Amino acid sequence: MIARLGPVIAAVVVLSGSGTAQAAAAQPVPEIMAALGDSITTGFNACGWYVSCVSRSWSAGDHQEVTSHYLRLQRLSGTLHKHNLNFAAPGSTSADLLGQVRQAVAAKADYVTILVGAQDACTRTEQAMTPVQTYRRRMDAALAELRAGMPRARVLIASIPDLRRLWQVGKGNPLARTFWTLGRICPTMLADPISTKRADTERRARVRARVMAYNRAAAEACAAYGPACHTDGGAVFAYPFTLDHVSKWDYFHPSAAGQRVLAERTFTNGFDWIDPR
Repeated sequence: MIARLGPVIAAVVVLSGSGTAQAAAAQPVPEIMAALGDSITTGFNACGWYVSCVSRSWSAGDHQEVTSHYLRLQRLSGTLHKHNLNFAAPGSTSADLLGQVRQAVAAKADYVTILVGAQDACTRTEQAMTPVQTYRRRMDAALAELRAGMPRARVLIASIPDLRRLWQVGKGNPLARTFWTLGRICPTMLADPISTKRADTERRARVRARVMAYNRAAAEACAAYGPACHTDGGAVFAYPFTLDHVSKWDYFHPSAAGQRVLAERTFTNGFDWIDPR
């Protein structure tokens, strides 16, 4: 990723269009928040062997090591105390987002975070990856459902991490390669990790391009939702993470340190909050 800053900068510029630049006024601290998405948001493998560690979630976790959105907002106002819901589920794709939104609406969440799309790209074959148009349609449908059920809800959409960056920092590590291969983890990007064949190099580039396209589609859907929706401006995608930010249980999901970075990058590039009291 560092070797090719041009595409990253372009992605950040596109995503910034629906990010903090839309916010002209600070927002009151929410009373109920809900985290939506996949295994990243459940804190999978952040505290144990192949389990979700929701306390370590970058969004709704309550572990001090991570300093999640929930903990940061709780410091501003006590109204959010213990109103941190996590409807994310391991393995979820954009197809599951609408159902999670319905759970958030039923819970009357007035702040919703969304991070979904890695599993749309991490399929067994490139052909099985979710088409960008389908991803956008699903995102639009989920946001429309949220608006209908909770018209005043604020939404933060986090960018999908750069999967090729993961390959770059892990391909030289024998343990990482073993976990990726035996676990069949994200084969579209991580299969044959030490191969330098043109076909494998081009495959990785296409998968990365698909992730970038998902991020653009999410930003466009967020912009269509209006000022109550922000993205992180591409901050998660652009972050130069290392293996120190990745769980040693699978060399794929964020560790507690990685979750802390996710929380910091998304919160500081999200809403400007105030305590209305």
